[in-house]
Amino acid sequence: MATVPPGIRLLVSFDRDQWYRALTFILTFLLYTSFHLSRKPISIVKSELHKNCSSVNELATIVSSGSGSGQPPSLPSLHTDMDCSWKPFDKKNYKQLLGTMDYSFLCAYAVGMYLSGIIGERLPIRLFLTVGMLTSGLFTCLFGLGYVYNIHNLGFYIFVQVANGLVQTTGWPSVVTCISNWFGKGRRGLIMGLWNSHTSVGNILGSLIAGYWVSSNWGMSFIVPGIIIAVMGVICFFFLIEHPNDLKSMHAQSSSPGKSQVPSKSWTGVNGQTEMYMQYKDNKTQEYYCYEDRVQNRKSYDTELLLPRDSVCVPAQPVVVVKRESEPSAISFMGALRIPGVIEFSLCLLFAKLVSYTFLFWLPLYITKAAHLDAKKAGDLSTLFDVGGIVGGILAGVISDKLGKRATTCAVMLLLAAPTLYGFSMISEFGLGPTIGMLLVCGCLVNGPYSLITTAVSADLGTHKSLKGNARALSTVTAIIDGTGSVGAALGPLLAGVLSAGGWDRVFYMLMTADFLALLLLLRLVSKELTSTKSRPISAVELKEH
Repeated sequence: MATVPPGIRLLVSFDRDQWYRALTFILTFLLYTSFHLSRKPISIVKSELHKNCSSVNELATIVSSGSGSGQPPSLPSLHTDMDCSWKPFDKKNYKQLLGTMDYSFLCAYAVGMYLSGIIGERLPIRLFLTVGMLTSGLFTCLFGLGYVYNIHNLGFYIFVQVANGLVQTTGWPSVVTCISNWFGKGRRGLIMGLWNSHTSVGNILGSLIAGYWVSSNWGMSFIVPGIIIAVMGVICFFFLIEHPNDLKSMHAQSSSPGKSQVPSKSWTGVNGQTEMYMQYKDNKTQEYYCYEDRVQNRKSYDTELLLPRDSVCVPAQPVVVVKRESEPSAISFMGALRIPGVIEFSLCLLFAKLVSYTFLFWLPLYITKAAHLDAKKAGDLSTLFDVGGIVGGILAGVISDKLGKRATTCAVMLLLAAPTLYGFSMISEFGLGPTIGMLLVCGCLVNGPYSLITTAVSADLGTHKSLKGNARALSTVTAIIDGTGSVGAALGPLLAGVLSAGGWDRVFYMLMTADFLALLLLLRLVSKELTSTKSRPISAVELKEH
């Protein structure tokens, strides 16, 4: 007999719960990858909405002056004001207009995030997330249709950005709640660090997809990602399992034979009978039941008995009746704010996300201007920042798990990020090799704290001991932390659009200031972690959770 292949032995070594846990991990990873994939095109298309027309103007001047002898210029149809850039972004204040579009999306996202967490705590996650993804796909495609139907109205693009920002808030609280339901605190930093790489993977894929069409048909740079997120919404509807308990109830119902007075359990009665009655009486004199189909002579203890339907006499045994506690209500907004650490981490994320999202929305354009590359090459090079972000998120999770100090891990990375940002501002003086290295290091140090706070820290605070086991706080806490961070995400690109008009150096000074403010906000928690005897590496007992 042939031996079983090692791959098959590996597959059968996992039990059913492990397979479902792996399914949830992969599915939520892909779902949020599609969210970021659909956000990235705007940063790639910016350099196409407003091109550097100076070289085109110079070419037109040379052609006109060299035509001589009264001959007509050889390029009479060269309309640089119209053909070079996409109206209304062809004006001198194009940076402010592009910044306004970013601000519209991110401001709507920040406001919607607070509402989304509260609503998501009270609705089925699967349906809530599905609706959000389908509508997000619709609005992402609408932006691209502006190219197809030659729309030059700024109000149209701002409306689409605002609507898309609102519906995209359904994503983060939903997926974090779902993944936290399936994975306990053991190695949470490592697991969520790996899982949170979906942010960078989505940005990379979004850059590559948008970059493929940006120079030929930038409308497709939005339409294709819009279709992808809508398709993932359909997959979410059919396959997402919100909580392990959902599976338990499903298996309990499928294993319940025939009809039963107690449908949630299967019972085996006397003489093989399966149908039982639950009786409850408040008299307390007689010690047994005699039960015949319709005639009952009984007085009982204050107890519950399960009796078969055939005629039988059984001694009455007292059974302790445990009143089931009602399901805990979802936590209020103010109740979530009172959880220790929520305010500090929320404000820290405001400034950390300000830095990260400024890179997300402006890095390709900055590389285009500073390194003098075309839109496609700049978009491809900017993906290295996200590759560094993947490494940073995993590294932050591993270190914080090992030390048991989330705030300290974030603070150290923020401290190292400031000089790296200053070095990155000198990118125009570097060659290609140093630029690649700087992009990787900067992405690691900027996105590491951002990743840790939005995943492992949010999950820790959403299951904090002060909640006394109330699991219906996770979505609200996650939304508060990420919603506050999204305020910074809205301000960063807007300030970058305003400050870049006076030179890119001002933008980097703003980023370094935000980085130091994020560090300052964590100092109290860092001091508490370093002085507390309870801060320790995750124990072996904790690692066994789930």
